[in-house]
Amino acid sequence: MKLNLKRGQSFRDASFMGIMRRAFYNRLKEKHPDAGTAYGYTAKDTRIRNGLEKDHAVDARCTGGNPKSIPLDAVYMQKAAGKRNRQIHKAAVNKGGKRKLNQSPKYAFGFQLFGRVQMPDGRKGFIFGRRSSGSFGVRPLDGERLSAGTGRKKLKPLEKRKTILTERSMRLPPHA
Repeated sequence: MKLNLKRGQSFRDASFMGIMRRAFYNRLKEKHPDAGTAYGYTAKDTRIRNGLEKDHAVDARCTGGNPKSIPLDAVYMQKAAGKRNRQIHKAAVNKGGKRKLNQSPKYAFGFQLFGRVQMPDGRKGFIFGRRSSGSFGVRPLDGERLSAGTGRKKLKPLEKRKTILTERSMRLPPHA
């Protein structure tokens, strides 16, 4: 008799996070004895008791114990950007056994990937796409495309790239 069984989903990631969360908390507790843990259900309870709308920032204030505090007028978004492309050669080998390089130059016309720039209309964003022709794809961190290809002469460099990209934007109205 043959059983037709399929393996379910792996819980390896969840197990790892559970272990790391406890290890991180223990190390934090050594340096800051007044640190504590919080759970989502306590934030929800506090939010409902205070008659607040459901929002990530509101839940953060409820978890921190200050549900009625005045929120900031801006939101800071952050995104981690890798330092380099570690794949040196393309996977496919050309005829004659020659391997084609997968690395592009660090700078293209003085601009670097994930550098912060200003568009001609005053909007600011990060370079997410660059071409050897000198046109660059510009986006803010929320993913909205400001430009698919703006020429290098029209862009004004504001800040060199960092591993953590940070952008300040005005607070969005709460979701309905």
